Amino acid sequence: MIIWLTGQPASGKTTLANSIIMRLSKESPELKIINIDGDDLRLINKNKDYSKEGRIKNISTAISIARFLANKNYLCILSIVAPYRFLRDELKEDFKFLEVYLHTSEIRGREKFFADDYEIPIDEKTLKLDTGQLTVKECTNEIFDVYRQMATLA
Repeated sequence: MIIWLTGQPASGKTTLANSIIMRLSKESPELKIINIDGDDLRLINKNKDYSKEGRIKNISTAISIARFLANKNYLCILSIVAPYRFLRDELKEDFKFLEVYLHTSEIRGREKFFADDYEIPIDEKTLKLDTGQLTVKECTNEIFDVYRQMATLA
């Protein structure tokens, strides 16, 4: 299964990924979980290019890693801005997929990295959370509610 946390920089993607992993590790210690984080990928790839081409390169790398690991029965949590719908949609047909759109109107200091061409998810199945209005625990609970429903489906 893949949980993709998407949204502009500083919307809470990495924070929520860490919260989800901590909770899942306690509740299901046998579960193989990995977080594929956009900032980590940029360090590994030495990709500081925030143009459309640079973002696509970073996201495509994340998709390849997620595809490989999901096929090895890992729960992959992607915490990546991923402004382009066509890239986020690439995995939806092949895996159980939970897209979580995080947003806030709070100023958090990473606005210079915003993707002006960010395409807000339009899929009605996407979970949309305002991280300026909800706590980390509340967001984690909402994600878990949907995750549990999806995990129990055959």
